[in-house]
Amino acid sequence: MDHERPGEFVGKVAIVTGAASGIGHASVNALLATGCSVVAADLNPKVHAAFTGLSPGVQARLRTYVADAASEDDVERLVAAAANDFGRLDILLNNAGVGGAIGAISEIDLAEWRLTFAILVDGVFLGMKRAARFLIAQGEGGVIVNMASIAGLNGGVGPLAYSAAKAAVISMTQNAAIELAEHRIRVNAICPGAIYTPMLPAQNDLNLAQAIAGIQPWPSPGQPDHVADLVLFLSSARSQFMTGQAVTIDGGLTAAGVRFRDLAPAGGRVGFVYGETGRPSQIRRAASTGTA
Repeated sequence: MDHERPGEFVGKVAIVTGAASGIGHASVNALLATGCSVVAADLNPKVHAAFTGLSPGVQARLRTYVADAASEDDVERLVAAAANDFGRLDILLNNAGVGGAIGAISEIDLAEWRLTFAILVDGVFLGMKRAARFLIAQGEGGVIVNMASIAGLNGGVGPLAYSAAKAAVISMTQNAAIELAEHRIRVNAICPGAIYTPMLPAQNDLNLAQAIAGIQPWPSPGQPDHVADLVLFLSSARSQFMTGQAVTIDGGLTAAGVRFRDLAPAGGRVGFVYGETGRPSQIRRAASTGTA
């Protein structure tokens, strides 16, 4: 997809977490194409090799870091990197995420539940906290975009822990938007549907792909570039009167009343899905169905 809009973001600086793959990777490339400078971070060390074929001029506007979005020290380091390497900060995309704890409510491990919230909720909170502190001091306004999900809007669309965490992201977005409006810092959330990234459960499963195609009104599959385009819009002056919103981008899935639990049931599994962090997922059979 063509993101080329030369000059639109020239001189601006963004931080993108979860940048090594999927939506984060597409968003970094989209921001770079507009002239923005980007601090790209991911827990997965492959972030350093994720951006290839860039011209020397574009490469000079990119810095990559291995960082844990749930660590306040790491988040502070990313904000400092934006300031030290590029002189300012204008945009934060809180995109880092995991699939998190899965399983029936009677089987989910408390430590895995808390880890889900540490990454999906604490990570967004810490990003907003540190970015807001810097942006307020900078005194020129700014933009924060938080990655939520349609799972945070409706029951039955995703795993319990993941859905609850994404609902918290939407609530934090709304409340932070109110608090930061006086500083001209806009805060919005994006709620993707079935976007074909490594985070989509069983994304390579033909049966799941066919099932989604059968209930998603829009005939084309959701791609990371589609969400990256929305990131650009929410980060631009064209959305200057938008704040506190949870913007759905799902090919009509929520309009059709999708229930992903009907498409990909847990099947007696419980554990933790790390997605593309570089850490192996820990999946086991639920106690009520025997052990793996």
